[in-house]
Amino acid sequence: MLPSVPSFLSLAFGLVTALAIGLLYYASHRSGRTLFVLLMWLLVQGACALSGFYTVATGWPPRLALLLLPPGALLLALVGTARGRRYLDGLHLATLTLLHVVRLPVELVLFGLYLHQAVPREMTFAGRNWDILMGLSAPAVYYFVRRQRLGTRGLLLWNVVGLGLLFHIVVTAVLSAPSPFQRLAFEQPNVAILYFPFNWLPALVVPVVLLAHMAAIRQLLLKSGTPVAAAGPPIGG
Repeated sequence: MLPSVPSFLSLAFGLVTALAIGLLYYASHRSGRTLFVLLMWLLVQGACALSGFYTVATGWPPRLALLLLPPGALLLALVGTARGRRYLDGLHLATLTLLHVVRLPVELVLFGLYLHQAVPREMTFAGRNWDILMGLSAPAVYYFVRRQRLGTRGLLLWNVVGLGLLFHIVVTAVLSAPSPFQRLAFEQPNVAILYFPFNWLPALVVPVVLLAHMAAIRQLLLKSGTPVAAAGPPIGG
């Protein structure tokens, strides 16, 4: 754990991670398989970080790749296979929308980490990260979706904007982390993600948020009649 970071920030981020898992679990209609995969990956990544695995910034391939590549491969498999597309199409759209509320406490934790010299200013809302807007707007958008007062195009636009904001902060975080790819924030690098529990941010929270955008955008494109890859018949029927 980061010695300079107070324990309440670690606890807060642990609760944020639990919220992200819980919301995806409900979006998947309480899928036991979804919950199992998320919890197992959480345990693996927790063990890696607690062992100090990610604090070694030298060597090739960079150890940070273990945070990013497995979730990325899983997301590609969901998009690239009929079974995966059926899973995305079966997720509850309104709950996927509400899931983005986790981005508000994430940004508050990041600001706290910045105050304790664990992430650069560029990764916070005080710098170049406006991702907090998605967390602030998610409850209102969720309300309008439930009340059917937000059209397909409006929700699609909101998801596309959110996807752009997510990619912006992910690129900033990767380029400011201690690794052969670091290009930013050498005076105050992104060291938080090297330690437990903050390594759960790129390993689990960000992929869950990305999955929510991917599934929502796909469902909305299908609803609007835009041609996308077919998912095939539902599993079991």
